[in-house]
Amino acid sequence: MKFKDITIAIRLLIVLTLLCGAVYPLLVTGIAQAAFPDKANGSVVYNTKGEAVGSSLIAQKFRDEKYFWPRPSAGDYATVASGASNKGPTSADLKKSIDERKAALAGTAKAAGADIPGDMLFASGSGLDPHISKASARFQVKRIATARKFDGAKTAALYALVDRLTENPQWGVFGEERVNVLLLNLELDR
Repeated sequence: MKFKDITIAIRLLIVLTLLCGAVYPLLVTGIAQAAFPDKANGSVVYNTKGEAVGSSLIAQKFRDEKYFWPRPSAGDYATVASGASNKGPTSADLKKSIDERKAALAGTAKAAGADIPGDMLFASGSGLDPHISKASARFQVKRIATARKFDGAKTAALYALVDRLTENPQWGVFGEERVNVLLLNLELDR
């Protein structure tokens, strides 16, 4: 290898490092900050006191009877270890997990007079999905109303809150109607 080839390689390394390691990230960050500042900064959600309480993009563990619960998480809602359980449909462990979740929700199902929605039994692929289906949110209303000692009017208002915060499928086509659990719980506390 000639000295000329080595200098060309070093120059190319420097140019590409600057281009890919500095110019491109700064350009993309600048565009994101200008066009989508909320999402570029993590979609942080604040409470009425102005304190950051989470992100609308990541599920949080709610287990208090007075709140809506998110989908189950194979990684216990940890962002570092996010992911699915990778248990297949014939897995005895998966069946055991589903049966335990069904048993835990059985009283709620009787109170709601409905079947348990699938997304309350099965974890999402990442384990961090911040949304539940509208059916899952409505399924939980009676449990929350009982825990908060709501009368009929407040329970009806809770159903209306679920309807108001229901998001349509993305671009009207992809997915199904869904409700962000963190945003729903913050509105519930208001």
